[in-house]
Amino acid sequence: MTLLPALWMLEMLTRRQTLKGRFTIAAKHHITIAEIYETELVDIEKAIAHYEQSADYYKGEESNSSANKCLLKVAAYAAQLEQYQKAIEIYEQVGANTMDNPLLKYSAKDYFFKAALCHFIVDELNAKLALEKYEEMFPAFTDSRECKLLKKLLEAHEEQNSEAYTEAVKEFDSISRLDQWLTTMLLRIKKSIQGDGEGDGDLK
Repeated sequence: MTLLPALWMLEMLTRRQTLKGRFTIAAKHHITIAEIYETELVDIEKAIAHYEQSADYYKGEESNSSANKCLLKVAAYAAQLEQYQKAIEIYEQVGANTMDNPLLKYSAKDYFFKAALCHFIVDELNAKLALEKYEEMFPAFTDSRECKLLKKLLEAHEEQNSEAYTEAVKEFDSISRLDQWLTTMLLRIKKSIQGDGEGDGDLK
């Protein structure tokens, strides 16, 4: 069976489960469909739509952890597509939901970090204000390496100092390896230091 007919059948099955009120099963099917769109068909917009639908169903069933996993996928892709406000809202929402949970609170710093980076790409002042808000909401964030990095990056950006920016990133990366998403976002910010985007195009 080729991919598109299989996808069509899966979507039909998902609708059937939804009509029967089996929302957890439907949510799992939406994730499967989303994964097909992101890996096989490379249609990120459709993948986002299915992850969002899955998150809605999981929320309705009060499976908040599963809903958050889907929402974080949406946020990551939204930021890649330069839909920064959408990404910010999700990262802030998930961060706020996890910061009071003893088992999950250590992940909150990552979500606030990513939200701040999205702010930073749009506007330096917004990033500063967001950072202050996150520190007030979640005091543990202040002592995190992510928060300290943000402050160094903001200072380097304000001074238009590309070398200081790169050095701060390298120092962070030497302890906490940057993934592709973080590298992409940090490069987008660095380009604004380099004026019109000319430069070496990396963080080394």
